[in-house]
Amino acid sequence: MKLDSEHLEILAVIVEKGGLTEGADALGKSQPSVSRSMALLEKRINAPLFEPGRRPLRPTELGQRLARLGAQIRTANQEASLLVRRFQQGHAGRLRVGGSPTFMDGVVSTMIADFQSRHDDVQIEQSYGYMDLLSSELRNGALDCAILPLHASQVPPDMTFVPLLPGNNVIACRAGHPLTRRKGITLADIDTFTWIAPPADSPLFRDLQRAVKAIGRDDFRVSFSGGTLASILSVLVGSDALTVLPYSVVFLARRTMALDVLPLRIEHPDRQLGLMTMDGQQQPAALKRFSGFLTAEFHRLRNLMDHELQMARRRG
Repeated sequence: MKLDSEHLEILAVIVEKGGLTEGADALGKSQPSVSRSMALLEKRINAPLFEPGRRPLRPTELGQRLARLGAQIRTANQEASLLVRRFQQGHAGRLRVGGSPTFMDGVVSTMIADFQSRHDDVQIEQSYGYMDLLSSELRNGALDCAILPLHASQVPPDMTFVPLLPGNNVIACRAGHPLTRRKGITLADIDTFTWIAPPADSPLFRDLQRAVKAIGRDDFRVSFSGGTLASILSVLVGSDALTVLPYSVVFLARRTMALDVLPLRIEHPDRQLGLMTMDGQQQPAALKRFSGFLTAEFHRLRNLMDHELQMARRRG
């Protein structure tokens, strides 16, 4: 026997409120409509739902048990409706986010943690890659968005790129490094130290090559290469080696690690870190909320970094 679940929900509200009129008011229905629904349910089960002649209404034993099931159905429907609204409003769902390793681990991961502390029902699947891989995965639907540094001319015509942070590289070293105590750093000073090189296929490796060339060298001695950001930072704070890193990465890493920046200007990369999405694809609602959150967080980070640079110039 198949019963109409809506009839069971109506029964549950009538029993809860203590009468047909009260139940109808709670449901936003007319009293005759509610009475017809109960009559249909009684006909279906071939048994009365309420004890005759009792005021206020008193359910029969079967009516009481059916009302309990109706209350469960009503609760499940309310939970389902709430879940749908949360998905539609971007408070729940799944996001597949890819990005360049240095920025994902050094900057974006802390923002993801903050985002999920506010939206713990949004599951984020993170992966790593550079331009070719990330754009390919956006096109085949394996990613919802990518976070990477690009020049405007590199943005594919079938994608949208939202800039988040201008390129700004620095020469990083451990806190207390011998060069941080010198007012004027010469080429001879730098030549005595080795370099930590990021993975050779990364844009940051090319930045390192350009930076070293800009200060007068076509080659450089590498003491460590190819590691993750965590290993690069560990080697950096434990040695006198130098490396080129985005200033945002150093700025945030300083909270927990003894890092410093050499007072030596180098050429900034002509690109911006940004969020790239595929045009024409249906995006999860959580992506809009995540994108807005990242935009606000990077704006705040940029203000903090600008303030620190201004303070450093005043001290200098």
